[in-house]
Amino acid sequence: MLKQQTIDRKQFLRLSALAGIGIGIRSSASAMRYKPFAEGKKIGIIGLDTSHAVAFVKSLNGDKPDPVFMGYRVAAAYPQGSKDIPSSVERIPGYTAEVQKYGVVIATSIADLLSKVDVVCLETNDGRLHLEQALPVLKAGKPLFIDKPITASLKDAVAIFKAAEQYKVPVFSSSSLRYINGLNEIVRGDYGKVIGAQTYSPAPLEKTHPDLFWYGIHGVEILFTAMGPGCQSVIRMHTPETDVVAGIWNDGRIGSFRGTRSGKSDYGGTIFTEKQTVTLGSFKGYDPLLKEIIRFFETGKSPVAPKETLDILAFMEAADESKKRNGLPVTLESIYKKANYKASN
Repeated sequence: MLKQQTIDRKQFLRLSALAGIGIGIRSSASAMRYKPFAEGKKIGIIGLDTSHAVAFVKSLNGDKPDPVFMGYRVAAAYPQGSKDIPSSVERIPGYTAEVQKYGVVIATSIADLLSKVDVVCLETNDGRLHLEQALPVLKAGKPLFIDKPITASLKDAVAIFKAAEQYKVPVFSSSSLRYINGLNEIVRGDYGKVIGAQTYSPAPLEKTHPDLFWYGIHGVEILFTAMGPGCQSVIRMHTPETDVVAGIWNDGRIGSFRGTRSGKSDYGGTIFTEKQTVTLGSFKGYDPLLKEIIRFFETGKSPVAPKETLDILAFMEAADESKKRNGLPVTLESIYKKANYKASN
């Protein structure tokens, strides 16, 4: 009996030792994966109802993040996104569980989130909530990136930029399609002046948002990245399966966007320049945008001027107005006037 007890004790001690080693190994692995948050580089995410949020967490908090991300990591997230768009609401529990695997703390409110982070990515898929969610971030003085669409109306976007100016906080908003293959060379001027562009993207409709704000914005962002701000008027042709929106710029150039709701979904465009007609390449994923976000957090300087972001929204609202008028031209000036904003600002 004593012998059996001794053997059991030895086995217990051996197993305990092994367990201790195991705990040490797990702790080391955990420490390697979840590195300490660098001072001033803690990112907070508002809205876990979009795949963009998960993609950012994986790139920043993974085992070997790209050095270009400069040590920034997602420290906390507030899950609440859309409250009534089923495709968004249903994602929140799964995406919340996913980011927790990467050491992200789940905040109970935006105020709670702001107490834990230095900068913020507003990722809520529902643009109607962005003004409400952005204001406390700006009041807290935290640099803010707002994913597409910056808002679900031009009026709300104007309010965000006015608040950013009031609180002296930098704001940056962009679709990831601004960084599609081939567009950087266009912007850099490798082919000379852009004389026109035709871009395209999927454009499914969502009843809670103006037509192009929900998804067509991706292709519109490509168009404005190539053409720049300064569109004067818009006409739109609409069918259940397709939208074609053409704009005339203030220097006489013409740019158009084609939004599709049938056939193969794809993104791209043809850019007409002084030296060459350029066909854009494929979508490169979210890391190119994330690199720009990190650079923005470091410098406090947005790579996209507020005027260009506002012109994109005014273009899309003008397209909706043209649709109501059966394709008649609508000026961006008239759209800005409705939003109580002077387009020359």
